[in-house]
Amino acid sequence: MRQPMKRLLSQRTLQLLQSTIRKQSGTRPYLVGPNGNSLREPEYLPDAEELRRNRLYAIHESMKLGEAVCFELSPGLHAWLVAMEHKHIVHGGLIGGETLCNPQPQTATQLQKHLESMGMDGVRAREYIARLPVLSNAAMKVAAAELRTTFYAVSGWQPLQMQDNRLRSEQQRQLALAIEEQKRRGDAAVYPFEKERILLSLIKTGDRNGARKALNEMLAVMYMTSPKLGLLRARTIELMGYLTRAALEDSPIMEPLIERNHAWMGRLIEAPDFENLSRTLIQALEDFIDGIYLQGFSNGNPHVGKVLDYIASHYAQPISLKTIAAALNLSTFRVAHLVRQATGNTVLQLIQQTRIRHARQLLERTDKSCTEIGHEVGYSNQSYFIRHFRRQTGCTPARYRQQFLKPPRPA
Repeated sequence: MRQPMKRLLSQRTLQLLQSTIRKQSGTRPYLVGPNGNSLREPEYLPDAEELRRNRLYAIHESMKLGEAVCFELSPGLHAWLVAMEHKHIVHGGLIGGETLCNPQPQTATQLQKHLESMGMDGVRAREYIARLPVLSNAAMKVAAAELRTTFYAVSGWQPLQMQDNRLRSEQQRQLALAIEEQKRRGDAAVYPFEKERILLSLIKTGDRNGARKALNEMLAVMYMTSPKLGLLRARTIELMGYLTRAALEDSPIMEPLIERNHAWMGRLIEAPDFENLSRTLIQALEDFIDGIYLQGFSNGNPHVGKVLDYIASHYAQPISLKTIAAALNLSTFRVAHLVRQATGNTVLQLIQQTRIRHARQLLERTDKSCTEIGHEVGYSNQSYFIRHFRRQTGCTPARYRQQFLKPPRPA
């Protein structure tokens, strides 16, 4: 049985949420149950089915988009809400406030008549409307973004499903923009093979945002030139094959990428539609970039490749320059010299970088605690883990997770 909302959130947490949101937007937030019912005490608005339905719709939209949403609660009356999700379970929503977007007298009059039609006393309706703040659409969107950030920072809840949905929505938006741009330019009939080289160069430099943008543009062209799913699968598999071949041509020690990409190709073949196909390809790209980074794209010495392979396989265990050198039957001096010459880093730095990179992935993609993640990536001492994480990322693991869950600012 679902726990009552006030048992899920402590009184102290509720008070902190209310005071923070009031300072941000000057409004009074309140909770909404998973069925759309208001949990505000006392209930300011009538307990009408229309209001419950609109709040429930807003919860669904917030979950689908992965962010807070602005919506019309009643004709002329607007609000903003963020779904309250923790580890794939939706417990309701948090409304940041209610506002009039249009300060015209006729808007207030129409709203009053509508509230009265739902059973609200006329005097009470006028008093309620007189207290409403007036916010522009832009100001309300800012308040909505702050609401999401504030709730999840204060509550400590982990909106894993919202996070996945937000990433998917952002990719769909980028794809739609890329497709529209292709239509506008009128050159969608030709697949730009030079984009593949551009994508590869972005991967080499570790420019993830640039690589994602380039891949979305390529997916848009693929969709415009060959919208049939079978052809799209073939094109995406060809692209993964090209990236792997190019990596091997530049550095033979990249051979482990072949096995990794075979697994991704299997998932591309099984994708049931274009949306899943493009999402899988984006995930494969992220994994490919990690593989390129791990192996060291420009490393031509096979001993260096073996060192990197050893670190990749044993980073979660107690390892050091001495253990790596012994495993590869090389002197510690030889290993240290080769690695420093090829990568510009010491062996210890590479170990720490690998551990922190995997820790970041676990913080982004799982609901494991920071302590669990620290142990999983090879740190037996939590403070040691936090210190190295802060050194590489500029923040603590907990803060990194909060920043990752924070919605991007609108362009």
